[in-house]
Amino acid sequence: MEKSEGQKLKAKLFDERKSGWEHLDNDQKTAILDFNNDYIDFLNKCKTERECAKFTEELLIQNGFEQIDKKKTLNPGDKVYYINRKKAVYAAVIGKDMLEEGLNLVGAHIDSPRLDLKPNPLYEDNNLALLKTHYYGGIKKYQWTAIPLVIKGVIAKSNGEIIDINIGEDKNDPIFTITDLLPHLAKNQEKKTLGEGIAGEDLNVLVGSLPYDDEKVREKVKLNILNILNQKYGITERDFTSSELEVVPAFEAKSLGFDASMVAAYGQDDRSCAYTTIRALTSLQNPERTAIALLADKEEIGSMGNTGMSSQNFEVFIAKLLDKTGQNGPNVLEKTFCNSKMLSSDVTSALDPTYADVEERNNAAYLGCGIAFCKYTGHGGKSGSSDANAEFVAKIRNILEKKSLIYQMTDMGKIDVGGGGTIALILANKGIDVIDCGVPVLSMHAPYEVTSKFDIYNAYEVYQAFYED
Repeated sequence: MEKSEGQKLKAKLFDERKSGWEHLDNDQKTAILDFNNDYIDFLNKCKTERECAKFTEELLIQNGFEQIDKKKTLNPGDKVYYINRKKAVYAAVIGKDMLEEGLNLVGAHIDSPRLDLKPNPLYEDNNLALLKTHYYGGIKKYQWTAIPLVIKGVIAKSNGEIIDINIGEDKNDPIFTITDLLPHLAKNQEKKTLGEGIAGEDLNVLVGSLPYDDEKVREKVKLNILNILNQKYGITERDFTSSELEVVPAFEAKSLGFDASMVAAYGQDDRSCAYTTIRALTSLQNPERTAIALLADKEEIGSMGNTGMSSQNFEVFIAKLLDKTGQNGPNVLEKTFCNSKMLSSDVTSALDPTYADVEERNNAAYLGCGIAFCKYTGHGGKSGSSDANAEFVAKIRNILEKKSLIYQMTDMGKIDVGGGGTIALILANKGIDVIDCGVPVLSMHAPYEVTSKFDIYNAYEVYQAFYED
């Protein structure tokens, strides 16, 4: 049936979002599913920032990248990387243009909300051994009770020995949990708000109940746990004080839905963007402009610290690129940043039909409709936000539309309902043109988050197109 004039005009003028799955051929669907199989494998191997950094380094080496400090000079086409304290990654493919003319940067973060063990975590109470935790990032505390948990990280002994810890993921390992109150006795708890129902000091991980067989000692269960740890790892209680031990969900990343069109996993904020960023960079050959991937730590707690985006380590990396290409000089670093453009690759909330009242539908991100751009984040009157200028947004649109890549321009939630921030502001303050863009997520910051496989693959294609421009 021939379209009416109004239908033709509407098709021309309206910006109507459609599911990205529509009109894909079998080869395209296969490519999406294959890519997401690799992504799911990555998620199952990488539940901490250290694991992400290690995985990323291995992937970079497989694709011809070298440690930057091993290179005396750099030329177009060279691929280098730097690992910052095993928790942040900077990688570059040197382009043909002078670095001072600007870089193409894509930046994500590899830390996720979790529970950290306190410096003195182990105690015994009522014949049970427990670990005290301090939550990291924005979590709903009640979501972390009565689920299977694993313990991961490192213990650094005073003699310099580093011990890797990973307990709970091997099929022969025990797991851990945080107990909750039974509904029969929860009358007072249920009168509290969701935020008050579980206190931060009550997120104590249950780790044992078997007493050490000696009637002459007290705290027999705690002693037995320390004895088990000493026999396996050679540690004492004091070694906890120089450790980084994280408690994360034991859930496996898996396909979700009868149609297997989605991914369910812990830590997809922001590892969905980190993985697609690094895959896009490793696919790149001989770009015009130097391409940079940066995977930062500490974003969930404000991007501070020497592995966070606010540290000077990233500037040092760029300065090394300038030095080794023979392009450094007075104010060249600053000029390089001011001529650069960046995608701050961080996730955003997807409209959940069950909780649609917190979103403004015209500007919400929809699952399965492609990568979501956020011109600004922040809260209230755009406080704490980098607000991308119109010319830069138009340039990004041009890059994607030339490649026929779908995307959605979005805002996270209704005004004054809440808000959030990313690393975009930090890079914008250096003079870089920046816009936030990432994968829409359901149940963000929960122990089990949901994404669309189409959006994951679309993000990879978008980052790839940006690098190539």
